[in-house]
Amino acid sequence: MTVRRERLRELLNAFACGEISGEELLRVLDRDPVERLPFAVVDHHRSLRLGHPEAILCEGKSTEQVMEIARSMADRGEGFLATRAGQDVLERLERAFPELEVSRPGRIAHLPAADGHRPRVLGTVLVVSAGTADIPVAEEAVVTARAHGNPVEWRYDVGVAGLHRILEVQDELQEAAVVIVVAGMDGALPSVVGGLVGTPVVAVPTSTGYGAAAGGVAALHAMLCSCAPGVCVVNIDNGYGAGCAATRINQSALARTDVAGEG
Repeated sequence: MTVRRERLRELLNAFACGEISGEELLRVLDRDPVERLPFAVVDHHRSLRLGHPEAILCEGKSTEQVMEIARSMADRGEGFLATRAGQDVLERLERAFPELEVSRPGRIAHLPAADGHRPRVLGTVLVVSAGTADIPVAEEAVVTARAHGNPVEWRYDVGVAGLHRILEVQDELQEAAVVIVVAGMDGALPSVVGGLVGTPVVAVPTSTGYGAAAGGVAALHAMLCSCAPGVCVVNIDNGYGAGCAATRINQSALARTDVAGEG
């Protein structure tokens, strides 16, 4: 059984009220926090610490290694997120786990936790991409954010080469709790979005672009030098990292709102 913060709180409250026995509580908690496979150490208590399970980076792993890690996590009801997965890995995962959500453009797959629990968050995460070529990275961000319990919307191909396109979704930008902005080339879109709204903005440079774009380095530098204050920047092509950052913002913002309400 997966142990998340909310689930643990429910168990402790039930024990305090006499609704479950100490033995039943221990039964849930007595499994080791890590599982040692011949080639990996699976962190089963990451859900408890962070609110979401460990992700499987498929690059550099054999298909069999990915499958064994995935089974280890699924057997405990945790579900999993598999990133940078090739076609053969995605097909094997789909056959083994019928409830899997797959984005082939994003090379990512998500198996929901068995308990179906979704953490409480402040609001919607909106993912926007500058161009169609940036969609694979945007898809990785979409699936990651959704896997971590966020309501997610997306708007693709709204880059600054046609500035009216991003202005057309300005209301959606303002309504979102967090905006993830994915862009290559000159990496200008996060600065535009950051100047339009006060919403937290997570910028993702992509490796899209010609020559001097240098595989995303130009976009990365542009985002780091953004004149829009407070724009957060993750690594090149790191849609997964952006989805995780948006989740932390979305969850912590709700926690602050709850504390303020109690006061």
